[in-house]
Amino acid sequence: MSIAKYHERCSGVVAPLFALRHENDWGIGDSSTLMQFIDWAAKAGVKIVQLLPINEGGGDHSPYNAISSVALDPVYADVSDAALVDLPEDAHGEQPMSGGNVLNVDYHQVLKVKVRRLRSAYDSFVENAGAQRKAAFDAFREQESEWLEDYCIFRYLMQREGGSECWDRWSSEYNTIEKARAFVPAQADSAHELGYFAYVQWVLWDQFHGVRGHAEGRGVYLMGDIPFGVSYYSADVFAEPGQFNLEWSGGAPPEKVFKDDDFVIKWGQNWGIPLYRWDVMKANDYRWWKRRVTKTCEVFNLFRIDHVLGFFRIYAFPWRPERNQEFLPLSQEEAMARTGGKLPGFVAQGDDTEADREANRAAGMEYLRMVQEVAASAGAGIIAEDLGTVPPYVRPALLDLGIPGTKVPQWEHTDGRFTDGSRYEECTLATYATHDHEPMATLWERLRRDMHDAPTHDERQEAGEQLYHFRLFAGMDVESPIPAYDDAVKEQLLHGLCLSHSRYAVIMINDFLGSSERFNVPGVAGVQNWSQRLPMTVKELMTAPRWVDVTQRMRMMFEQTGRA
Repeated sequence: MSIAKYHERCSGVVAPLFALRHENDWGIGDSSTLMQFIDWAAKAGVKIVQLLPINEGGGDHSPYNAISSVALDPVYADVSDAALVDLPEDAHGEQPMSGGNVLNVDYHQVLKVKVRRLRSAYDSFVENAGAQRKAAFDAFREQESEWLEDYCIFRYLMQREGGSECWDRWSSEYNTIEKARAFVPAQADSAHELGYFAYVQWVLWDQFHGVRGHAEGRGVYLMGDIPFGVSYYSADVFAEPGQFNLEWSGGAPPEKVFKDDDFVIKWGQNWGIPLYRWDVMKANDYRWWKRRVTKTCEVFNLFRIDHVLGFFRIYAFPWRPERNQEFLPLSQEEAMARTGGKLPGFVAQGDDTEADREANRAAGMEYLRMVQEVAASAGAGIIAEDLGTVPPYVRPALLDLGIPGTKVPQWEHTDGRFTDGSRYEECTLATYATHDHEPMATLWERLRRDMHDAPTHDERQEAGEQLYHFRLFAGMDVESPIPAYDDAVKEQLLHGLCLSHSRYAVIMINDFLGSSERFNVPGVAGVQNWSQRLPMTVKELMTAPRWVDVTQRMRMMFEQTGRA
């Protein structure tokens, strides 16, 4: 199938599914909420609806720390009476907990309610489903057995361990996949429970296949997100440890931008993800990666690869994140004494010599070609998140492959100012922010405040220069006083982004609306991350005069810039 259709100039909106609100939701966005949002996107002239990862999350509920590279998150299941066809009559009529009025996701409560209804549906299915429906379920289990069987074992053991995915702390009776495959079938309840976890995935995949069909019917593309890494505490690592190098933890090099995080400034970001044993993966024809990409393409027309730099080389730590505070005060020599002479650094090698750079470039292109071929065979397109400290060979390599990279105006500079959007390569995606960044409304007002109140002259000057360059990039009058952030400022900034030469102009939903909701603060563990929801329901977005006007004005902008 040709992917040329994804090469058109268009607009997109990024909307975390947990943030979307339906008037009758169950405390979080779900598959039916997403369908409603797709209807809004079609009216707004938005071609791409981009989600964060929707794979099943672990205890921290981070979309980027999933316990499976394939399994979908039950938290996103539509558990309404209409959606759960196996739900018994005596379970009908239950009302959602405050519905779309819930402004922050309470994952514990959401899962408690959804699991109860899913279990009720499953129990009824086991007792009452007809032969045809049971045959369809059996066919799903057989078709997906390569990943589903071990995932169900993993979830069964998580349940036995009180919900903990930390397999290296499980009972020695089943803390390896070999022992688990022998232990679980011998348990009296295992057949029923393994069936339940498979049933939930059957329901979820059916619902999200329906979402894709609905989007295609409205002329909207769905974009997914594949993190480069996979959680150490995942069914993937538990089931196939030989594919991963568990002695190193992937992350990112030191950055001074994290002013409040002494560890990141000194050592870098330790994400805790295992490294890939690329030699092992190559020997089995990249089976794990091909499955991951193929399943993603079942739901999404396009997908973003988060931290694509990891395909070329990745910064890694010879200790797990749990030991970060132990290493924070140590010198390099003291750290080496505790790690057998190892220090954080790039793997397989850094970019110190031309030979190293060429080896990293060639490796990255080989792995990305593999991903690209799988995606193309499924008719899907790829976008790369190539932000951070980018080696000079990465962006040319992406262009050679025809994979769009990412342009964030405030991080693209030419001759001391923001690079003019007309100079962006066509094979790119332009955006002001990702889910990790403060929205433009917050950034603009912070810079205005820092111009006068920052503690040092340099910081005050830097804030003023940032605002000058933002206005210059957006075609605003740089001689007039700097206005407070309002709809006019928002529209001028977004107009400048949409005028860029980039193929895609993608806007975070909070920037589209001009709101200040923030979805994640990197390096900060807390309930505020991954829980913030939008200040209105999707229905209100489609009907309230304020938001109808915003939507219409944005559609006009997309039409004027050739992106509708």
